[in-house]
Amino acid sequence: MSRHPLYGIFLAMAGALFLTPDAMFMRLSEMDGFQMVGWRGMLMGSVMLFGWAVLSRDRRGDLAQLGTGAAGAIIVCQLFNSILFSLGIASAPAAAVLIGVAAVPVFSALLSRVILAEPTQVATWAAMAATIGGIAIAVSGGEDGEVTLNLRALLGAAFGLAVALVLALNFTILRARPGLPIMLVIGVGAWMAGLTGLTITGADAMTEGRPWAIIVAGAVIMPVSFFTLSFASRHTQAANVSLMMLLEVVLAPIWVWVGVGERPTVNMAIGGAVVVGSLAIYLAVTGRGLRPKQAHG
Repeated sequence: MSRHPLYGIFLAMAGALFLTPDAMFMRLSEMDGFQMVGWRGMLMGSVMLFGWAVLSRDRRGDLAQLGTGAAGAIIVCQLFNSILFSLGIASAPAAAVLIGVAAVPVFSALLSRVILAEPTQVATWAAMAATIGGIAIAVSGGEDGEVTLNLRALLGAAFGLAVALVLALNFTILRARPGLPIMLVIGVGAWMAGLTGLTITGADAMTEGRPWAIIVAGAVIMPVSFFTLSFASRHTQAANVSLMMLLEVVLAPIWVWVGVGERPTVNMAIGGAVVVGSLAIYLAVTGRGLRPKQAHG
């Protein structure tokens, strides 16, 4: 069955939009970094593994693939993604972390070029530049418009860059190996992250804060969004999936405003408009360029 050329892009957009409230629920949980890692990892891993057990048509074959290098790489990517993002949000300014995460489409384009020998379209590079510029506006400064640079901000940017790299590698490998069982490999990686968080936090401290908020994030938002994004990487370039993920960078602060009361700055509104507008133009240009040509008789 043939798919519309924009199928993968719109699938990635749906996954990215579903992911946008994640940071709000993380903040509502009032948990520390490894405590969130524990909850999110075990919940997401459980949902993914249950889904795999129910839907898989070849469980023995899927389990055999866990021993391959590609599956191992996806598991490690998921492990580090879960740990690094939670630690970044817990220990550094969210804006600084998001600046680093905004590099994910660039990493995806570079890795796709190296691993898959896929050239990146000029329109994709232009959209990357425009969206990253919009994000820079959104996260720059506070109410007075001043940009501050300190150790915590640098730490947050470093966490974000590391998350961007492992996400880009995750999407690229899944595109290169379409036969990998997505739910199984991501579920195993998430569970490993969860066990790491539980071990470091300790069982007694896991119930501190608001567990209901992290349950929503770990059991619903994370599994649905990451499965959709990972599945989208099989139908479009990893750079396109990563580009759609930048919607989270802009819309997450709005969700935090709604849930926690932290009002976005004017810069966030301007930067968000630039990002959304850039992605809309990119989709329009890409859709026109990929529209099937009518046969002439």
